[in-house]
Amino acid sequence: MPGMGNMMKQMRQMQQQMQQDQAALDATEFTGKAPDDMVVVTFTGDRTMKDIQMKPEVIDPDDPDMLGDLITAAVNDAMKQISDQTQQTLGKYTAGMNIPGL
Repeated sequence: MPGMGNMMKQMRQMQQQMQQDQAALDATEFTGKAPDDMVVVTFTGDRTMKDIQMKPEVIDPDDPDMLGDLITAAVNDAMKQISDQTQQTLGKYTAGMNIPGL
């Protein structure tokens, strides 16, 4: 079956391309921001936090909940960006397959 060998070759090429795309995505940095850039976080595509910066005025000992809310907002912003980019980059490999969790 010569067609089967060709299909296997295409599958290997697609797998290699997907691995390259995943590695590039993992190395990409995403910046999440809270309102007014009060808290700014930087994550890599593999969801590793690399940096967090806070404006001094958000560090209020009388209102620690505000700081927590701002950090949560910034992290959620970065996670959404990563999720959207992952879908855009890798979604082409799973389009139409209905694979749970992807």
